[in-house]
Amino acid sequence: MFRQDRTNPSTAVSNWRGRHDTAKGWPSTAVSSWLNGGLFGGGTPLTAFGGIITQYVDSGTTYRVHTFRGSGKFLVSAGAADVDYLIAAGGGGGGGMGGAGAGGLLTGTGYAVSAGTYTITVGAGGPSQTTGGAYSSAGNGSNSVALGVTATGGGAGGGAGNDNGSAGGSGGGGGYENGSGGAGVAGPPRQGYDGGDYAAPVTGIRGGGGGGASEVGTTAPTGTADGGDGLTGYGITATAKLYAGGGGGGGGNGTVTGYGGVGGTGGGGTGGAQGGPAGTGGVPNTGSGGGAAYFPDSMWLGGDGGAGIVIIRYAVAA
Repeated sequence: MFRQDRTNPSTAVSNWRGRHDTAKGWPSTAVSSWLNGGLFGGGTPLTAFGGIITQYVDSGTTYRVHTFRGSGKFLVSAGAADVDYLIAAGGGGGGGMGGAGAGGLLTGTGYAVSAGTYTITVGAGGPSQTTGGAYSSAGNGSNSVALGVTATGGGAGGGAGNDNGSAGGSGGGGGYENGSGGAGVAGPPRQGYDGGDYAAPVTGIRGGGGGGASEVGTTAPTGTADGGDGLTGYGITATAKLYAGGGGGGGGNGTVTGYGGVGGTGGGGTGGAQGGPAGTGGVPNTGSGGGAAYFPDSMWLGGDGGAGIVIIRYAVAA
């Protein structure tokens, strides 16, 4: 049997031979909208569970949001819908002078879900060089995976001893001395940017800043080595939120009044400074990179990367 609603779903009901009297009131409505309950709510609404469930209104549209701050399941028990997603991987750990790269950040729209269970993996932040001082290695962040999409964990910052920053969703900054920044995932789709290089001494020593979701980390021969800024995405309310900032590089100028690089917007950690304080970690559940340690003061260690996050949202009836 020929089914015009399946073969030509966008055909106006006024042109569909199988229409009934109710279609005459809405002659330009697509067949697919009419049969799926677009006129009278006859379609089965999406019923889903998992994560922290919230709801908000933005520009007249009501959204339901499932926020996963840790791994879990997105369970669709009934209905079907197209959903939006935001997936951030875990940020890298701060190294010996090199700020860590942010976790990869990916967003998308129109992903079709229907009844079933979808596994959600939220990546942990990478560890800083918390043992062994600035010469030890930091770790990359872990990947986040949801709806068939993988965001790559952020690259660790380079350690002391000519260590390069690691590649990742965004790359880690180069460490002391002469380390190069790691590469970010350029895509397509792009997940993040490269880390900055170690800056040769001019008025002090500074590691490279970690890459962020919207820009490279800073290589700063005369200033601080800042992390790359993150990107704006949606959250659990209509207020926009920033994610995936790079970690700041460590810094000093030969006195106890040293300074570290600033973390990128979106939660990047601040780099450690000569004489203290230590580098700070990326903000949890932003996918941001940790700030670097300051070398050679091994007591001023770097910060861990911030854990990632997965957000799934879809429009619902008002």
